[in-house]
Amino acid sequence: MSKFLTDKLVTLAPYVPGEQPKDRTYIKLNTNESPFPPSPLAMRAVCDEAKRLNLYPDPDLTDLVSEIAGYYGVSQKNVIVTNGSDEVLNFAFMAFCDERRPALFADHTYGFYKVFAEVNNVPHKVLPLKEDFSLSVDDYIASEGTAFIANPNAPTGIALPVSEIERLVRSCPDKVVVIDEAYVDFGAESAVSLVKKYDNLLVTQTFSKSRSMAGARLGFGIASEAIIDDLNRIRYSTNPYNVNRLTACAGIASLRDEPYFRANCRAVINNREWTLAELRALGFECTDSKANFVFARHNQIGGKELYMALKNLGVLVRHFDKEGISDYNRITVGSAKEMQVLIEKIKNILEI
Repeated sequence: MSKFLTDKLVTLAPYVPGEQPKDRTYIKLNTNESPFPPSPLAMRAVCDEAKRLNLYPDPDLTDLVSEIAGYYGVSQKNVIVTNGSDEVLNFAFMAFCDERRPALFADHTYGFYKVFAEVNNVPHKVLPLKEDFSLSVDDYIASEGTAFIANPNAPTGIALPVSEIERLVRSCPDKVVVIDEAYVDFGAESAVSLVKKYDNLLVTQTFSKSRSMAGARLGFGIASEAIIDDLNRIRYSTNPYNVNRLTACAGIASLRDEPYFRANCRAVINNREWTLAELRALGFECTDSKANFVFARHNQIGGKELYMALKNLGVLVRHFDKEGISDYNRITVGSAKEMQVLIEKIKNILEI
């Protein structure tokens, strides 16, 4: 770092994305990307929209906001569109956390929450998951601050029922609850319906996973009109052109291709359940994932050892060298063929 970096950032530990190695061709099961291409409608829309790249995008993203609002049954005033869901999450840390309202999040969850807290110089409180990796809503009810909950959680894949989310939101009317639903389309229940009942709930989602648009960077938030106004105050003060033309039109087209979206979600769910059954048959302990990944450990081989062995065989998974989860690996659910290769490689490693 340079001598000019401000003191408040000297100790900042940046978020570490999943590996993107270029030394060889890997079966990439480490970054929770979709194994499927984007919707054909979205790809055609992008090609057509490219002719207008000489013009700025609509800063209000009117057409995309309207499409999202219609799809989820809310008002356009209840929607904000952002550069990936990371951006709306960062806006929430900026808007709703300070010395009086620390950020609350789990010890084993999306790693960016801690980074957002630190880069925005707001205090945070880590609330440990239970021994079985489930989350206790009562811990968040009992703590002062703004709650950030990934549902399903990452890297565990475990989902809270909406009834528990509602209990939290209803019990804490004076604090914002942020539910990060990046993986909700793979078997969990969305909390979007609660936005009409509670003015302190912000639900975020992304097009990166279930809509195969990780490279496009498109996310959104759904909340009360007042919360969306707060978030847009920050958006217009930082980057009003935060979503480019190509991404916006791809998002609209993707939402209009419901059969493609549903078919891909079903395929991922089926591949996940097959993989879980195969891993358990090999002696793995796996969480009850409702996401597009599985979280697994084996009592005969350490998490890092298995990760390295798979990498040497051309399969990348995600290992977290962190106390409490270092025995586990997070494995993205890919295509049926990719998951079959994964299982065969693991059998070779375990000599089964």
